[in-house]
Amino acid sequence: MDTGRMASPQSSRMASPQSSRMASPQSSRMASPQSSRMASPQSSRMATPQSSRMATPQSSRMASPQSSRMATPQSSRMATPQSSRHSSSVSSSPMSRMHSLQVDSVQRWMEDLRHMTEVECMCVLQAKPIGVEEDTQGELIVATGDHVARNNLQTLLRRALVVSTELGKMFQRLEKGRWQRVHSTAVRANCHVRSLVHEYSTARNTPAEMQKYEKSLLEKCMELTTITERCLHTEDEFFLKSMREAIHEILTDVSDSFSHMIDMALANEIQILIRQIESSDSVYTIGSAISNLLSLTQDGPQLCRIIAKEGAVVALFKICRQDCFSDLYAHALRTVASICCVEEGINQLEKVDGILCLADILTDGNSAEAARAEAAAVVAQITSPHHTSTQHLGSFLESMQDIVTALIKLCESASCGEVFLLASAALANITFFDSMACEILLQLHAIHILLQSCKDRQRVDTPYSKDQVVTILANLSVLEQSSSEVLQEKGIERLLQLLGEKPSSSSPSEGAACERVQQKAAVTLARLSRDPDVAQTAIQLQAVPRLIELCRSPAERNNSDSVLVACLAALRRLAAGCPDSIEAADHQQLIKPRLVDSFLLCSNMEESFV
Repeated sequence: MDTGRMASPQSSRMASPQSSRMASPQSSRMASPQSSRMASPQSSRMATPQSSRMATPQSSRMASPQSSRMATPQSSRMATPQSSRHSSSVSSSPMSRMHSLQVDSVQRWMEDLRHMTEVECMCVLQAKPIGVEEDTQGELIVATGDHVARNNLQTLLRRALVVSTELGKMFQRLEKGRWQRVHSTAVRANCHVRSLVHEYSTARNTPAEMQKYEKSLLEKCMELTTITERCLHTEDEFFLKSMREAIHEILTDVSDSFSHMIDMALANEIQILIRQIESSDSVYTIGSAISNLLSLTQDGPQLCRIIAKEGAVVALFKICRQDCFSDLYAHALRTVASICCVEEGINQLEKVDGILCLADILTDGNSAEAARAEAAAVVAQITSPHHTSTQHLGSFLESMQDIVTALIKLCESASCGEVFLLASAALANITFFDSMACEILLQLHAIHILLQSCKDRQRVDTPYSKDQVVTILANLSVLEQSSSEVLQEKGIERLLQLLGEKPSSSSPSEGAACERVQQKAAVTLARLSRDPDVAQTAIQLQAVPRLIELCRSPAERNNSDSVLVACLAALRRLAAGCPDSIEAADHQQLIKPRLVDSFLLCSNMEESFV
């Protein structure tokens, strides 16, 4: 088979169910059996002796999964001008009228053939890369090599997505009672599942349990195809209603079985990668396996749960405890951080005393900055407020002094914005769950370090970094002794600058980060203003006009309600200490009413009543 032609972009027309040329009754250019002229009841060309070859047993080779002639130029002979002229010359013959009686069965055969050939082409296009060498293997899982291992996993995920999409379509079409489409979708799904199972089984020695699931799944897919076909030959509403319930039950079983089989296949592939990490002495082999795991973690929490369950966290921390693999520390820890987005990953980290390992790497002056930055990323992940379980924090508290000290030093010495962001994010999360962390930071002069970092564009260069800094300042401002240090470091000026933070692009995430910066800057200012000296300094630096502007102008706060509430609270705190700093009109609208009334007044200011 000419793999170059089958894999070319042009051949994709054959695999696209949406291709307008495949479905257009007006098209005369297509040479494929899908051409509607060849299946049309009105078409007399089907009745010619020449064209009747289309329905002969010999022509069934065109529906074979092994056939590659569908995309070859030679197949265009079927649509040559000579043959079309000849067929038109005998269009009114008696033979034509005889064949027209059989056109329904031929048309059905052609429709089934269309679905089969689409699956064939899709399998070919997905299994073979474009532009491969002639002697290169293009099978789904058969190829070998480290880079192919990642491709195998990604291909498995893509093929699983195709089947899941088809099953989802079946549910939708079943609810609408579109029986013809239900059956055709069942045929496609059956072909996809059989192709995937066959090719994976050929490439891997699948476990016995997985083989049992494969057999059961294939039987259910065949049952689904058979039962949906029965619905095509009746219009009995009572029968169709009962069949709909039966099909829905079978379809649910197929979906569940397929999901479970894919999870088992992925677990099998992940086990292979973990064995490479545990058994190999080659830095290259281990690094490649870690890269494949990291790539898999980007495909969602469900895959991270499977990776954690198979023991990847344990294997990765074994690498991080061996000096001979110090070059792989950063790579391994980045993968651990990705896996720990789920509780299962954090639980595995706790079981292997991963926090102690993180503390050792962070406090080791000989560790590379990249390794310490990735260790900080793991700390940020496991201390995230989004996690519902905090059982793992028990062992964390034992090492918190060392970890916090190492993180603030990393913020001070960071060579780039990414390192600073990871270290400051870890500190920001830590300050949320224990006040002792805030006291440690004050003793380590964290306010001075953070405010000085804000002056360095190389370290604090994005709203995301500023968000972490102002989060730490907001949590530190709860402590009374923080006020004097903020004044000493001219922190009020920095807070007013942060109140003016605006996105540099139209990115929604950047806009949201700027909102958080404004909100937390206002919260910090409100907390610090308990100190009369801080309040007086803020008023002298024109904090009141800026807060009023944020309250009255929705565009200045990006229409954020959280920023509005924080600014109203800061204004009221300043007004309590210095009533004369706010004009009468502003006092009447923003200070005197209840907070909720002022909020409603300011949040409706963008509406026009003209």
